[in-house]
Amino acid sequence: MAILVLGGAGYIGSHAAHALRRSGYEVVLYDNLSTGFRRLAQGFELVEGDIADEARLRPVLARVDAVMHFAAHAYVGESVENPRKYFQNNVLAALSLLNSALDTGIRRFVFSSSCAVYGIPGQIPITEQTPRAPVNPYRASKLFFENALEAYGRAYGLRSVSLRYFNAAGAAGSKNESGEIGEMHDPETHLIPLALAASTANGPELQVYGSDYPTPDGTCVRDYIHVNDLAEAHVRALQYLEKGGDSLAINLGTGRGHSVLEVIQAAEKATGRPVRRTIGPRRPGDPPVLVADPAKAQNVLGWTAKRNLADIVSSAWAWMQKNL
Repeated sequence: MAILVLGGAGYIGSHAAHALRRSGYEVVLYDNLSTGFRRLAQGFELVEGDIADEARLRPVLARVDAVMHFAAHAYVGESVENPRKYFQNNVLAALSLLNSALDTGIRRFVFSSSCAVYGIPGQIPITEQTPRAPVNPYRASKLFFENALEAYGRAYGLRSVSLRYFNAAGAAGSKNESGEIGEMHDPETHLIPLALAASTANGPELQVYGSDYPTPDGTCVRDYIHVNDLAEAHVRALQYLEKGGDSLAINLGTGRGHSVLEVIQAAEKATGRPVRRTIGPRRPGDPPVLVADPAKAQNVLGWTAKRNLADIVSSAWAWMQKNL
């Protein structure tokens, strides 16, 4: 069975590609390399192209049995400053992709969504029934595509799983990958690589946004999930659809939250060095706590996260030392 991984030269897409291959699938990657990296696609067939380029995409879709879609812009701040870019790619181009997939006979679709669709939730932990109320263009674009998948399911029989990630982090190790792959963003905005960088001699100071939240230590609490666990969940979602499962959305998290200061402490333990940091004001729109209720993933996909925060941070540090 062949799977097309769109955005397969990116952070999570590349990890999913390796997980699919380990599970016996034939994998084709499709990426325009605007934010992806050719080195993360090593060992796979890589088709360079944009998801809105029907002439480029359709012959590739004709060769595969299912699609995994990771090819989205994903910087919240940038989406506020440049919503046109986000709606162009994450909505218009993504709809073009969806139509191309439908027209070439694809009926199984796994979507890289986000807990961002919930906005600022009224209760914790967050279940899949929590109202979706996104508060910026990036989050709105994710919700739009979820809604499109739901509508296409009702109208055309497309079956999909929307996987709502919490905070993806960590890196793959050489023991279970054909080549080490890890987190590469430019610019980097994720807390764990920024905290690790701030422990090095030449890395910039870590900016901590807010220390007066209603949390145990005053800093934001998030549910961090290892990228290998995420990748495994994508394989489980595909297998669920292969067995005839109906369309649904599923949270992917550990069910346990960690504060910014706890992440800093984990980084200091992994590196043996202090994380240089400054405390600044809150960022607008940052919820105090985002933690998943992962029960549905366990019940429907038979999936639970296996790795903890220490595993995540130590794997990210090993990757950073070798590669960056």
